[in-house]
Amino acid sequence: MPGADRPTPSQRLRATQRVKRQRDFRAAREHGRRADCGAFLLVWRARPAPEDATPARVGVVASKAAMSNAAVVRNRAKRRLREIYRKHQAAVPAGFDLILTARPALLRLPLAEVEQRFLTACRKLVPTPRPNV
Repeated sequence: MPGADRPTPSQRLRATQRVKRQRDFRAAREHGRRADCGAFLLVWRARPAPEDATPARVGVVASKAAMSNAAVVRNRAKRRLREIYRKHQAAVPAGFDLILTARPALLRLPLAEVEQRFLTACRKLVPTPRPNV
């Protein structure tokens, strides 16, 4: 049956869930924190107060320098990162901008391994409070 594996409406990436403006990419890179996940680089930044209640946004980058000159390879890497984010968007708190930058290892590793690395990195976004002893 065609379309049987389509995401439910709540799992789709809407336009409001994407980082699109150059200034937003720049702000995340300059003022955000980063985690090197091997297959990709995750940069995140909490947005200012009026925008902190809006859903988390994601921007995906696969540069020619890091990946390949072939557009097919770069697009495959971006599709993979977008899919991982889409499946696990609930792990990202509202009000955050994420920039996922593809690295060559992204296409060599199994999808499950890359997903696990993404989830591990998402746990670093908001530190868990420590109990007072």
